[in-house]
Amino acid sequence: MAERFTVTTPIYYPNDRLHIGHAYTTVAADALARYHRLREEEVFFVTGTDEHGQKIEERAQKAGTTPIAYVDEIVSDIRDLWQLLQISYDDFIRTTEPRHERVVQEIFRKLEASGDIYLSQYEGWYCTPCESFWVEGKLVDGNCPSCGGPVARLNEESYFFRLSRYAEPLLQHIDSHPDFIQPTSRRNEMISFIRQGLEDISVSRTSFRWGIPLPQDPRHIAYVWIDALTNYITACGYLQDEQRFARFWPADVHLVGKEIVRFHAIIWPAILLALGLPLPRVVYGHGWLLLGEQKMSKSRGNVIDPRQLVQRYGRDAVRYYLLREVPFGADGNYTEEALILRTNVDLANDLGNLLSRTTAMIERFTGGIVPKPSGDSVLRPVAVEAVRKATQSLDRLQVSDAVVAVFELVRRANKYIEEAAPWQLNRSGDARLNDVLYDLAESLRITAVVLKPFLVDAPHAIYRQLGLDSADAARLRDTAWGGLPPGTRVQRGEPIFPRIDAESIVASSAPADAAPETPQISIDDFSRLDLRVGTILSASKVKGADRLLELTVDLGEGEPRTVVSGIAEHYQPQALLGSQVVIVANLQPAKIRGIVSHGMILAGKTESGLQIVSPREALPPGTKIK
Repeated sequence: MAERFTVTTPIYYPNDRLHIGHAYTTVAADALARYHRLREEEVFFVTGTDEHGQKIEERAQKAGTTPIAYVDEIVSDIRDLWQLLQISYDDFIRTTEPRHERVVQEIFRKLEASGDIYLSQYEGWYCTPCESFWVEGKLVDGNCPSCGGPVARLNEESYFFRLSRYAEPLLQHIDSHPDFIQPTSRRNEMISFIRQGLEDISVSRTSFRWGIPLPQDPRHIAYVWIDALTNYITACGYLQDEQRFARFWPADVHLVGKEIVRFHAIIWPAILLALGLPLPRVVYGHGWLLLGEQKMSKSRGNVIDPRQLVQRYGRDAVRYYLLREVPFGADGNYTEEALILRTNVDLANDLGNLLSRTTAMIERFTGGIVPKPSGDSVLRPVAVEAVRKATQSLDRLQVSDAVVAVFELVRRANKYIEEAAPWQLNRSGDARLNDVLYDLAESLRITAVVLKPFLVDAPHAIYRQLGLDSADAARLRDTAWGGLPPGTRVQRGEPIFPRIDAESIVASSAPADAAPETPQISIDDFSRLDLRVGTILSASKVKGADRLLELTVDLGEGEPRTVVSGIAEHYQPQALLGSQVVIVANLQPAKIRGIVSHGMILAGKTESGLQIVSPREALPPGTKIK
C-alpha cells in the first residue's frame, strides 16, 4: 500500500460556467481521492482554473471589465459548484496566483539556460477559441479541426520549446512504463502521433497582454503550454516547498478528457524531461459525456448544467449516475431519462429499499435491536468478494466497475430476503431469524463504507438508520465482517432515495406537442423488478382523497402488505375483495396521505378508465411473474 496518492484534474478555462462534462471529470477524480483516503493514505487532490489567454482578454473587453474581474466571478461560481458536489480537493490552483507566476518565470529561465527554449519567428494558423496553432495540412475546409471555427494567419516573434528533441526519450519512457498512458487505445494513439514526428512548439505570445510576462523579455507573455501545464508542480510545491514537492510529486494520476491527452502525455512530459523532473505515473484519458452524438461544448451551447440536476435529484443521484453510467475510458451518452432510471432502479429500489425493509423487520421482529448471530452467514462471502472487486477495480482506475461491484452485494442481499423469508422464520420462532437480520444489517454497513468514494450523503444516512455514529471515521479496514455490534438499536427513517416520478418530470420539460418517450431498459434492469401475484383481503377509501384506496394484500409473506392505489374512481372497495392483482413488490415504500404504501398495483389505461391486471386463473399469493 502506498503511503500517499496525488491525483489531478485538468484546470478548467473560466470563460463560462462549467457543464456536466466538467463535473464528470472532477467527480471521478474525487472518487479516486476519497478511495485512497479510505485506504488511510495521505492524499493530495488538485484542481483549479487556467485563467490567461486571448479569449479571456477579449471577453473581458466586451463585458467592459478587466480580465481578472471577469475570471474572478466565474471562478467563484466554479468553487460553488464543487462545493455543491462535495468535491474534496486539497488545493484549488489559479494560474493568476503570484505563486504560479514565479514558478512559470523560473521554468522559462531554466529551459532557456539549457537550450530547450529559443527565440524565432512563428507563422501559421491560429484558432482563438481553442487557443491552438495549426499547420495548413491539419485544417478542415480551412477551419479549425477542433471546433470548426475560423482561423487567422499569424506572423509574430515567439519563443519555441524544442519538443522535437524529446520524441525518442518519450517513446522509450512509454515502452518501459506500459501503464503510463491509459487506456490502451490512448497509449497507441500517442505512440503513433510521436512516430509521425514532433515539431517544436511556440511557448510565448506578443499579440495580447493577458498572461505572465517573461522575465528576460517582458514583450512576451507565457503561452498555455508553459503557463497552464506547469500548474501541477506549482501546486505540489516546486521551487517553493522542497519537502512538499518530494512528498507529492510525481502525481499518481493525471485525469484528463481524451481531447487533451496529447498535451498531457507528450508536451507536458517533454517539459518535465527538460527540467530533469520525474514524469507522472499515469495519464488517464477518459471518454466524453455526449449529448446525442456530440461532445458537450460551451462554444456549441449544447451543455447540461449540473446545478439544476443536483437541485432536482440530489447530489448523490448525480454523482452516482456519472460514475456508474459511463464505462471509464469510453464515451457515454447523457440523457435525463437514464439518470432517472438509474436513480429509481439502483438507488431507490435496490439500496433504499434494502435499508427500509431491513430496519423495518428489525423493528418488527426484534424490537428494533440488531440481534446477535449464531455465526453462520450467507452474505459474508458475498461482502468479502464485493469489497475485493471494488478495491481491485479502483486500483486499476476502473471506476464504473467498482460501483457495479458494490451493488452486487446490495442485489444479493435483496434476493436473500426473498430466499430466507424472515417473516416466516419469525412466525415459526426459527432461531435462524437472528442470522438473517444480522446478515442484512451488516451488509448494509459494509455497503455504506465501500460507497464512501462515490456517494457523500447516503453512507451517513445508512449509518444513522443502523444506529451507528457518523460514517466519517469509517475506513476500508472497517469492511471486515462483524463490525456492527449486536444490541445496536436501529433508527428507522425516511427513504434515503425517494422514488422519482419520471413521467411528470419528463412531461414538464417536453414541448407541448411532443410525444412522450419511454427510455429503453436492459433485461438486467427488468429482472430487478419483483412482480408478484397478491390477493386483496380488504379495501377502503382513503379519507380526503377521492382517487385513493387503501388495500391490504396477501403476498404469501405471512404478514399482509398495505398498498395505496389510485383506482378509487374505477373500483368500489367491496368489489375488490378476494380479487387477485399483480404487485410491484420491491418498490421503495412511500408515505401517501399519511399511509405507508409497500408496493404498486399494475393497471392498464383504457378509454373507459383503469383496469387492474389480474392472472387469468387463480394463483397462490406470492407467485412471481416472469
